[in-house]
Amino acid sequence: MNIYLVGFMGTGKTAVGKQLSIKLNRRFIDLDSLIEIRQGRTIREIFSEQGEGYFRVLEKQILTEISKTDDLVVSCGGGIVLDADNINIMKDTGLMVCLSCRPDVILARTEGYRHRPLLNVDDPEKKIRELLSVRAPFYAQAHYTIDTSDLDIPEVIGKILEYIRTYVQKKGS
Repeated sequence: MNIYLVGFMGTGKTAVGKQLSIKLNRRFIDLDSLIEIRQGRTIREIFSEQGEGYFRVLEKQILTEISKTDDLVVSCGGGIVLDADNINIMKDTGLMVCLSCRPDVILARTEGYRHRPLLNVDDPEKKIRELLSVRAPFYAQAHYTIDTSDLDIPEVIGKILEYIRTYVQKKGS
């Protein structure tokens, strides 16, 4: 069973994922970083040169590939949930955990993220609110959601571990 961390940028998916993988003694994969490595260019370059549609195809291909491996902790890009097939892949091969956050906290956490193409706009907070609104029904399909706005990484990991224990117990009975 894999653990897929989904949610908007700035919610802590990578930071939590790295620490969670150490705690669980599992391999950590940052999907966006893997795409960049394989493409030999940044997400920003992929978006500007070939568009979001091309990026989403790459994202789905790599998710499909890594989902065939067990016991991973995977930090997914914020928009991965926009494709129903991706949601099905994650739910069929593991636990889909959504990390959420208030828009003002996301803005504060992502202020220096010039490499994030979706936030390179005049009013990033407005864009964050718009994207969160569009993505909310997709994020809601996760097995479990944690609001990380006022939590530190160990607290988030504690909540995930508790959910895993409960989930495994329910499946076993």
